[in-house]
Amino acid sequence: MPPLKRFQREEIIDTAYEIVKEEGLSSLNARSLAKKLGGSVQLIYHNFTDMNELIEEVKEKIHNKYKENLEQATDEKHPYLAKGMAYVKFAKDYPEFYKILFMQKSNMNLDEFFEVDKNTNENVMNSITTIFNLSEDKLKDFHTKVWIFTHGLACLTATKTVELSDKEIRKFLIETVNELFKGYNS
Repeated sequence: MPPLKRFQREEIIDTAYEIVKEEGLSSLNARSLAKKLGGSVQLIYHNFTDMNELIEEVKEKIHNKYKENLEQATDEKHPYLAKGMAYVKFAKDYPEFYKILFMQKSNMNLDEFFEVDKNTNENVMNSITTIFNLSEDKLKDFHTKVWIFTHGLACLTATKTVELSDKEIRKFLIETVNELFKGYNS
């Protein structure tokens, strides 16, 4: 019998990540992963305590991909719009990842939810501080309302409930932000 091929921990995580990207988290199990790697399920348990440990590693990799996408979204003229577009584009390009990060039961309130990704949210908030002359409380309230709208667009996109072009998404975001801002100035 030939010796079993040894896989590095990162190779296993990368392969699991690809399975989740294409088929969703529910498709990831020891058998599907072993089959994709061309080995036995034992190779997984040589590197991880259990599938839950592997899943947590995959989720961390997904979260890092999300943060990377948002950090790359820059536009000196419209930094806030760039972040909103990147958020929806992530849902469009990586629907299974988006569902894992933003469409799972968490039982968090809004403050707790924003605290989970504090650095990313601070970068987004900083991008709008220079655009809108609002108090810190109003700015946070404004951003929360814009995020809820943007999250709705992203959910519709990730679930393919509606097909939206980048041009349509951009138009919706610009119009909604402008209308909301008018409400804060009246």
